[in-house]
Amino acid sequence: MNSPGELAALRERVAVLEAEKRTKHHRVRSVCSVLLIVLGCVLAPLGTVAVWAAHIVGDTDQYVTTVAPLADDPDVQKAASERVANAVLEHVDTAALLQQVAPEDRPALERALGRLEGPLDDALHSLVRSTAQQVVASDAFAKVWTEANREAHASIDKALTGQGGGLVELSDNAATLDLAPLVERVKERLVAAGLTFAERIPPVHTEFTLVQSEDIGKVKRGFRLLQLAGNWLPVIALVLLAAGVLTAVGRRRALIAAALGTVLGMLLLGLALTLARPLYLDALPAGVSRPAAGSVFDILVRFLRRGVRMVAVLGIVVALGAWLTGGGRWARSVRGVWRSGIGAAAGHAGLRTGPVGPWVHRWRRWLTWAAVAAGAVAVVLWPAPTAMVVVGLALAVLAVLAVIEFLDPEGHPNGVTPVAGEAPRPDA
Repeated sequence: MNSPGELAALRERVAVLEAEKRTKHHRVRSVCSVLLIVLGCVLAPLGTVAVWAAHIVGDTDQYVTTVAPLADDPDVQKAASERVANAVLEHVDTAALLQQVAPEDRPALERALGRLEGPLDDALHSLVRSTAQQVVASDAFAKVWTEANREAHASIDKALTGQGGGLVELSDNAATLDLAPLVERVKERLVAAGLTFAERIPPVHTEFTLVQSEDIGKVKRGFRLLQLAGNWLPVIALVLLAAGVLTAVGRRRALIAAALGTVLGMLLLGLALTLARPLYLDALPAGVSRPAAGSVFDILVRFLRRGVRMVAVLGIVVALGAWLTGGGRWARSVRGVWRSGIGAAAGHAGLRTGPVGPWVHRWRRWLTWAAVAAGAVAVVLWPAPTAMVVVGLALAVLAVLAVIEFLDPEGHPNGVTPVAGEAPRPDA
């Protein structure tokens, strides 16, 4: 028989072996959790770009809706009017055209140009440019802009993904709009102003650059892959993050780490967009309006920036919620202040909870998770959520949790149910 000392030694040895086994198991779980969370945090910003690529670049209607406001942008209007005016003036030989003016048209021509100061060439150039500005500032430009962008979307798609219609031509790594309809409208207005020789200007096709970069060819394949990933990449990122949290030994800390890691990824993506703008504009060739190109860049990535802010705010909300529900000293203090405030409000109201109170207390955990889940589903199903939408939904969830706390009699200080006409007891 084994002595009591030997039995104690065996028990201690078994305990050590079990502790080592648990430690090894926890270490493996921790490593797997870290890898899953890191991979999910890396894919989160790529998933945001993938959604943008699928919905903006891959969807013609969405693209046209996105760029439609540019028709009212002052920089775009200025660049377009300059392109149209220069295209008209390239085909105007003042001396030759004046010789072709019929005698009966000369009075109208003199009246049209006589109101302008300076030499005849300067007067004609000034008139053409002002006419082009008027055309671009009119409703006609918005219509031409929308129609031209719808037709040019194939070239945008081809520029960024290598796909597009077979008739699309990508010249010098640039996607352009043809402003010929605006040139025709300028010619019509010049004729109406008395410059009948403008009718003899041949059809003119002038291009307005939308996207141009020598590096487009280098990013086509990666952008195309992101476009094909579409809405699947964010789902994969979310699944990896969830798997990493569930695998972790300390799930609450893992959830906070996953949320903050996602926020960091969004901040890096936002920083990349901020740095990409000046680099893109500096690389544009001469002749391309940088202010107009900046407006085009901003409008194309507007929804991408909105998605970055939305996901970042969502990550902050999740991290804050996970921290507040933890067992830390500061978290407990915050919860104590919250419950004290709810209890004071309940006592001041002097309301009976009746049978609702015990029912709420019994199902409180499920009601809390249902409120949180409803907020998460609302974020997912919202057509185009923004950071403000996330904040609003978070406040709505907090309001529901406050109602649950208010109706739970054991959630009030001292566990006292408020009763109308009665003062709360000092102790219970």
